[in-house]
Amino acid sequence: MEYFKKELEIAGKNFIVESGKIAKQSNGSCTVRVGDTVVLVASVASKSTRFGVNFVPLTVDYRERTYAAGKIPGGFFKREARPRDSETLVSRLIDRSIRPLFPKYWRNDTQISAIVLSHDGENDSELMAILGTSIALCISDLPFSTPVSSVRIGKISGQFVVNPSIPEQKSSVLDLVVSGTEEALTMIEAGAQELPESEMLDALNIAREVIKKMCVFQKELPGKSKIAIVESVSDLALKADLEAEAISKAETCVSIKDKNERDFFWSSFKKDILLKILEKYPKELPETVDAILEGIFCKKARELILSKKIRVDGRSFEEVRPVACEIGLLPRVHGSGLFTRGQTQALVTVTLGTPGDMQIMDELVDEYKERFMLHYNFPGFATGEPRSERSTSRREIGHGNLAKIALKPILPKEEDFGYTIRIVSDILESNGSSSMASVCGGSLALFNAGVPMKSNCAGIAMGLVRGGDSYVILTDIMGMEDAFGDMDFKVAGTRNGITALQMDIKISGLTIEIIAQVLEQAKHGRFLILAKMDAIISVSKNNISTFAPRIAILMIPQNKIGELIGPGGKNIRRIQEDNNVKINIEDNGKVFISGVESTGVESAKEYIESLTAEVEVGKIYNCKITKLMVFGAFAEILPGKEGLIHISQLSSRHIKKVEDVVREGDKVRVKVMEIDKQGRINLSVKAVL
Repeated sequence: MEYFKKELEIAGKNFIVESGKIAKQSNGSCTVRVGDTVVLVASVASKSTRFGVNFVPLTVDYRERTYAAGKIPGGFFKREARPRDSETLVSRLIDRSIRPLFPKYWRNDTQISAIVLSHDGENDSELMAILGTSIALCISDLPFSTPVSSVRIGKISGQFVVNPSIPEQKSSVLDLVVSGTEEALTMIEAGAQELPESEMLDALNIAREVIKKMCVFQKELPGKSKIAIVESVSDLALKADLEAEAISKAETCVSIKDKNERDFFWSSFKKDILLKILEKYPKELPETVDAILEGIFCKKARELILSKKIRVDGRSFEEVRPVACEIGLLPRVHGSGLFTRGQTQALVTVTLGTPGDMQIMDELVDEYKERFMLHYNFPGFATGEPRSERSTSRREIGHGNLAKIALKPILPKEEDFGYTIRIVSDILESNGSSSMASVCGGSLALFNAGVPMKSNCAGIAMGLVRGGDSYVILTDIMGMEDAFGDMDFKVAGTRNGITALQMDIKISGLTIEIIAQVLEQAKHGRFLILAKMDAIISVSKNNISTFAPRIAILMIPQNKIGELIGPGGKNIRRIQEDNNVKINIEDNGKVFISGVESTGVESAKEYIESLTAEVEVGKIYNCKITKLMVFGAFAEILPGKEGLIHISQLSSRHIKKVEDVVREGDKVRVKVMEIDKQGRINLSVKAVL
């Protein structure tokens, strides 16, 4: 591996790429450095070909070593274990950026390992990992020769920003990550605060120019000679024989509109042809035959769309499948929604919790509490498959995160609605775009739970079939159109704009012009679905579920936090026990009070307000007489704060003894007349009378 060290300046930051120094037994490797953030990427592939698959057997692992940020892993075991969700999501970003660019017949197991070696908390390691992956592949002998690069676009104070720093990203209304080649875009992932389509296209155009510069830079790097990939003669002969048997059957099959009938017809045919073809080719694997047959089926399905302008299920290209919405299905949950679109169905529930239910996120450079969670489950029965539920899959993590990004902008601010919110989407049926069904079902369930949201949010998946210079854009793709098509472009948002995007493709890239058409067509589909949802519910319930906890929020001065807690936590324990509530206090003085009964919550809130309040001159208070003296009476106007009512101020008439007017324990209304230099409080009943 030839040594080199090169630099590239992007948006005022230097990308330093170095190769040939470490990880030299891989097929290709490099380090990418920006500031004090350093990422190592290595690419390796098996020497033998995997037979019986019709996809690139690619695995991407992005890992963050905690030593990179000067941390020791938390928990009992002091070493990195399974990937955190954030690492899995970056692994998916890398995979989706490069997968379309591998040769059609590459079937060797290929692995990308991206490891964060150093992190300064300022510069984005995931973009460096994508760049490093492209370089590690391009300089290797693996058959990957088209450079790909990635850029993040933010929008801060009304201006688009290229590769904003990690602190800057927190104030951005747009988080757009785009990958592409010198010619076109290969991957898009975005979250936005209801950004109009026109502004999203402006951001994509900015990203496009940056990506071109980064790809040109990679072409100048030295590399190894590439492995040649040629389809074998035996594969060609097998394919010819299978085509002779299968083409007419495939043409018939793609014309069957019902999914179950179509699947039964094709699987029955495959069983019959498999026995026949293996007699002639006894050494071939059944998986190889199956892969070729699936390729023939996809070819005929594509021809149906491109040549005959017909979709498999008979819909027009812009038609959305029938939509049905229902809310309040489950009696004990805090909110629920059932969203059905065609043969895709999501049962989505909302659970409201207290601030103590927030998830602690221990990330590489930051630790924080997550108020909003969305978990997506995809059981086998959703597609009629007997599959055991094990650990959460990468796909489930990715789909759940996309739905979370889509719904987050429509949630109320924490100061207006202090609940921790957990959404769970259980996919009960799936025939295309279950993640967007989760967005729609989640929006309905939030309204049903009484969460005061801005509006409904809906999502739709768009497809593309391209042949030569012609192409067709498909609205609301079903599973088969995703499988044989060239694109899966998910768009979520409200009537005001986009909240989430995710584009995956199987071809070498898409132009901005095609993407503009996709966004416009998706907008029409999204508005249609929103109309269906609004007809069911468009304003949140007045009250949250009786089974949800009650929460009150108040701010107290920071210097009063210790007073509220009390010596050894004495005060706060007493308030919690007396009112059957839980109290969470943040460092800035924000206090969350939660409990089952609203009366206990309100009682605790009133007590805390009085405990932490400052006495105001001229204000009238209800108070209790605590002590009688010859010259007057002491009264507690706020918890722990007493003032003196002089005998002359106890009544509007002349009295001889204090006992003639009040006793200990009596409740009276007083006005604060003065707080002297020594902090003593003088009160008057007479002034109130």
